[in-house]
Amino acid sequence: CQGVNMPHELMCASWPLITTRGRIALASQSGTVGAAFLDMAAAEHLGVSGFVSLGNRVDVDEAEVLMYFNQDPNTQVIALYLEGVKRASYFLDALREAEKPVVILKAGRTVQGSRAAESHTKSMAGTDAIYDALFRKYRVHRADTLEELFDFAKALAYLPKPKGKKLMISTSSGGAAILAIDEAEKHGLLVPEPNPILKERLREMLPAHCAVGNPVDLTGDAISAPDLYKQVMDKTRGEYDTQVVIFGDPIPGASQQVTPGASELVVYLGGAEVEREERQKFYEAGIPVFPTPERGIAALAQFFRFDPRPASAPGRPPVAVPEGLQLLPPPEAAALIAQAGIPAAAAPLALEPEQAVELARSFGYPVAMKIASPQLAHKTEMGGVYLGLENDEEVRQAYQEIIDATRLYEHWVTVHGVSVSPMAKPGGLEVILGTVTDPQYGPTLMFGLGGVNTEIYKDVAFCILPAEDAELEDLMKRIKGYPLLTGYRGQPPRDTKALLAAMKALAIFAGKHPELDQIELNPLLLYERGLFAVDVRIFSRA
Repeated sequence: CQGVNMPHELMCASWPLITTRGRIALASQSGTVGAAFLDMAAAEHLGVSGFVSLGNRVDVDEAEVLMYFNQDPNTQVIALYLEGVKRASYFLDALREAEKPVVILKAGRTVQGSRAAESHTKSMAGTDAIYDALFRKYRVHRADTLEELFDFAKALAYLPKPKGKKLMISTSSGGAAILAIDEAEKHGLLVPEPNPILKERLREMLPAHCAVGNPVDLTGDAISAPDLYKQVMDKTRGEYDTQVVIFGDPIPGASQQVTPGASELVVYLGGAEVEREERQKFYEAGIPVFPTPERGIAALAQFFRFDPRPASAPGRPPVAVPEGLQLLPPPEAAALIAQAGIPAAAAPLALEPEQAVELARSFGYPVAMKIASPQLAHKTEMGGVYLGLENDEEVRQAYQEIIDATRLYEHWVTVHGVSVSPMAKPGGLEVILGTVTDPQYGPTLMFGLGGVNTEIYKDVAFCILPAEDAELEDLMKRIKGYPLLTGYRGQPPRDTKALLAAMKALAIFAGKHPELDQIELNPLLLYERGLFAVDVRIFSRA
C-alpha cells in the first residue's frame, strides 16, 4: 500500500512524491500498478487531482473513494484499478451516483487471474460477466490494459468533447494514417472524404505531390514546412469535428501547429531527439499526446462509447420469460422430467449460503449453482450460473455473487433462491431436446445441438407430434451436427437409442400436460451409454 496523495491540498502521505496538480483522480488496489500510472502521468506533466492506494481496504474501500472523488471539485475523471469489490451494494450506489467519467481497469478476467486477484487482496473477485454487465449499465469506460486506463482517463480529462464523429486526418506518414482509419472504423468514428470544393482548395494550397483526401498526406515536406499541418486544419476545421494530427517524422516546430484546448488529437511517433523535444513542448502547453494512432483513436472514441442518455433504473433481464407464461421452479421442473422417465439433475433451492453448503455436501462435490427466478429464462448472461464448485467456501462465494448479480435487475426480477445440483459426469455431447406449442399445429418436438451455443449455431429441427419412431430418427438426422452423434473424427458414437427413448417419453409427457407451453432440456448430455438432463426449463400458461 503506497498511501494517499492530494496535490491540490498540498498533502502527501505516499511513497511517490506528487506535486503536479492534475484533473485525474486515481484509486488503485495495487500499489505498483498505481505507481506505474503515476509515472506515466508525471512523464507527460499531467499530475493527478488525487491518488489513493487502497491496499486490502481494511477501512476505506473503492466505493467510498469513488463517492469522494465524485464530489471533489478538482477531479474531472476518476480512474480505478480493481481486482475485486468489497461491498457490492455500496459500489453500485457509487457508480449510480457518479456524474463524472469513470474509467476502470478490472483485473482477474480469466479464471486463473481471478484466483490470483483473490489471493492478492482477499476479496471476492466475482465473475467477469457480472462486471461487464455492470460497467455497461453504469457507463463505466472499461480499460483492458494499464495503457488504456491512462489513455482513456487522459483523453476524457484533457481533450475537449467533440461535437460529432467526423475526423480529418493530416499526416506525414501514410502508414500511420491507415492505422488510424482502421481504428476509427472499429469504434464507429467517421473519416469522410472532403467535398469537391474543399478538396480543390487543399490542392491549390499544398505542394503537388501531397496526397489530398482524407487523410491528407503531407509526406516528408512536413519536416521543413510544419506549418502545412496548421494550414490543413484551418482550411478543414468547419467541415470536421476533430482534427487528427499525426507527426510521423522528426519535425521541428510541430508543437507550434496545435492550439491548446482545440479539438485536435495529437499522435507523435518516433523517439529521436527532435521528437522528444517536441513532445516536451506539447506537455508543457498542456496538450495530450498519444504514442500510436491506435491508442489515440481508441481514447478519442471514449467520448462516444455510450448513449447520451443518463443511467437510470436497470433494464429488463437479458432474456425474460415470454409474456403470459410462468417458469416453473427448478426443483419442480426437474422432478416432472424425472417422473416422465428422463434422467435429470435434482435442483433443490437454497435460501442462504449455509443451506447451499448443506445441499452440496449431500450431493458430494463438485456441484453446480444457478439463480432461480420466474423472470429469467437464461441465467448465464447475467452471471447467474456457477459450475464445478469443489468445496464449501466456493459454494458460499458463488451463492453471494449470484445474489449480488441480481441487483442489476432488482426492479424486474424476483429471486426464489439458488438451486444446487450435482455436476454431471464429463464427456457428454450437449444437445437440446424440447417441445413447443405451435398456435396452428399444436405441440412439436425440437432437437438440435445444445448448450450455450444453441442460439449461435441454430442447428435445430422440428417434428410435429404425435410421431412414429421413424420420424423421430429422421429428426436426429436432419441437423447438421448429426455426424457428432454417430462418431466423428475419433469421437465415440452416442447412445441414439437412449435419445430415441427420451424423445418418445417427452412427447408422451407433453401430450398429457397441455397446460405446459414449452419444455426445454438444455443441455441434455448424450453419452456413449445413456443421457442426462442438466438443465430443465418448463413454461406453463399463466
